[in-house]
Amino acid sequence: MAALEEEFTLSAVALGAGPDGVLGVEPSDKTDQFLVTDSSRTVILYKVSDQKPLGSWSVKQGQIITCPAVCNFQTGEYIVVHDNKVLRIWNNEDVNLDKVFKATLSAEVYRIHSIQGTEPVVQFKEGAVRGLEALLAEPQQKIETVISDEEVIKWTKFFMVFRHPALIFITEKHGSYFAYVQMFNSQNLSKYTLSLGKEEKCITPNFTAYVDRKFISLMSISSDGCIYESLIPVYPSDTEKNQRVVRSQLLKAVVSGSSRTGVALTVLDQDHIAVLGPPVPASKDCLSIWNIKFQTLQTSKELPQGSSGQLWYYGENLFMLHGKVLTVIPYKCEVSSLAGALGKLKHSQDPGTHTIPHFVNWETSQGYGLGSQNSEPSRRILRRKKVEVSSQPEVPASEQLLSIIKKDSEKHIEVELRKFLAVKWTPDFHTLVGDIVSGLLGRCKAEPSFYPRNCLMQLIQTHTLSYSLCPGLMEIALEKTDVQMLQLCLQQFPDIPESVTCACLKLFLSDTKQDEKMEEQTEILQNGFNPENGNCGNCNQEVNEKPQNAMEETASCPVTPKRAALLNAILHSAYSEIFLLPHLKDIPAQHTTLFLQYLYFLYLKCSENATMTLPGIHPPTLSQIMDWICLLLDANFTVVVMIPEAKRLLINLYKFVKSQICVYSELNKIEVSFRELQKLNQEKNNRGLYSIEVLELF
Repeated sequence: MAALEEEFTLSAVALGAGPDGVLGVEPSDKTDQFLVTDSSRTVILYKVSDQKPLGSWSVKQGQIITCPAVCNFQTGEYIVVHDNKVLRIWNNEDVNLDKVFKATLSAEVYRIHSIQGTEPVVQFKEGAVRGLEALLAEPQQKIETVISDEEVIKWTKFFMVFRHPALIFITEKHGSYFAYVQMFNSQNLSKYTLSLGKEEKCITPNFTAYVDRKFISLMSISSDGCIYESLIPVYPSDTEKNQRVVRSQLLKAVVSGSSRTGVALTVLDQDHIAVLGPPVPASKDCLSIWNIKFQTLQTSKELPQGSSGQLWYYGENLFMLHGKVLTVIPYKCEVSSLAGALGKLKHSQDPGTHTIPHFVNWETSQGYGLGSQNSEPSRRILRRKKVEVSSQPEVPASEQLLSIIKKDSEKHIEVELRKFLAVKWTPDFHTLVGDIVSGLLGRCKAEPSFYPRNCLMQLIQTHTLSYSLCPGLMEIALEKTDVQMLQLCLQQFPDIPESVTCACLKLFLSDTKQDEKMEEQTEILQNGFNPENGNCGNCNQEVNEKPQNAMEETASCPVTPKRAALLNAILHSAYSEIFLLPHLKDIPAQHTTLFLQYLYFLYLKCSENATMTLPGIHPPTLSQIMDWICLLLDANFTVVVMIPEAKRLLINLYKFVKSQICVYSELNKIEVSFRELQKLNQEKNNRGLYSIEVLELF
């Protein structure tokens, strides 16, 4: 199944003065940050999770940006072209675009393309392509003409094929459409004629594409409202001829055939596509997700304010113009199955959790190396016809990476891992990641000096791992006192044993010297408190410090902001009380007292205002705080009572609980009174009388 979540506005200000409003949305080199280029003069850098701009740059009055700004992932700089030929390069520190690097080119630019793993390329309107470095070395170099006269580029896409960059672009001439495929490793340029219906000659179809091994799957929405697919070989047998590509119908009547504007589509994965446009029985625009494998509509969302026919997607977010504002709609697509396509799949996951399975599939995982020779052909599904493949089997990327892990340096492993994670994820991707982690941990045990921390952090952040997939990961993180890695594991693993949770808690509650050390060496994800927030005070506050009253206790936090974030990860972790209590008894008394002080601090902050939420991305709830206070007291009450430093804390807890009991007692009385009043009102209503009464509660 697929689901569209609640949308939110990324830009509340109307974008641009052009007909489309937005030229493009492109990712930056930072996670969750995107460059939005309007169709007039401005480029804005947004952080999606915060729904706010981080920077804005504009060209001078009279100049016009003519292609979307992109990020150079190799340098972190931004690139844009204005007035067709003027190229600008800048970074976050620059304020005025007129004062940044400038290069005037000899031909008009159609688009700049930039993706992870390769340098940006510049595509010119006449079809020629240049690498950015070669172009900057000689900006006025002669640019050849690739396409014929009166042939115009309509759509283009840049992607990686077997670790090599490739470009596909569609052109139109007198109603006929052509596809060009440029492979940069071989410098081959192939041309294909697209077969379109006679009724489409005067209408520009919408295109999208993805790479499936040796073929580019090119999809388009036609004038009849149907989606068609054409398979274009990545490595053609004859690059000289203008070959004709036959198309086949993929989905029938997904949008109204009479619609001429506001229609777009994009591939989400090899089984799902997102379609923007009015459905057949309706006239208003709609965003929908279709399963192309089973040809079923998965979910849809009506857009009452209309759209511009532009749709972008990155990660798990769809970007589009809704009315005059840029809107983000998060989505999720599960691995395609017949049960999911028919809506019969049961869902037990909490909202916001990742849809990829967290547990080992023992039928596909085979220790450090997957049985990929058996599983690879089963994943190579061609829907229409079998295609002859090379007789020599290809070595799967996962096996290549595992062989590199056994002998190469950490730096080389990290580079190869980034390449592996950049390719299209398959249904068994979580087991592949589990095998890679097992390979890394196996070498860690064999070579104590080998600790590929960056690689392990990247793998955890794929959201595909669980404790059962890599049981040794948290063990080695505990040995290395890698608190940031442990924090990520606690946030993402749903099946951590209670003994490991308590081991993490002991480490997080270690002495202040260790706390200072990890503040210097490790960046903790501060999901509980902001260091700038006045609620967190001196990090060296002693455990036995005795505040004069509850108000003083709420003024400062007994632990540092970073340690608070780590403890919050513990509060969020899943546990069973029966299995957790025995391990809590092994925590030293001083650490138990410190944890109780922190929990009491949180409880007071939450109780000050019923509608108040604690700061941070993942603050603990009042229920979690109370549960852990009860757990700690149940496991260590006898020990805590004997500690002089804990006496004041226990007295405060007792007074606070006693006051809460009084409050709840009064609330119960009010509840009973309301019930009695409700009964009286019901009796009067039964008599058919009408009256107005004013009730005063003192």
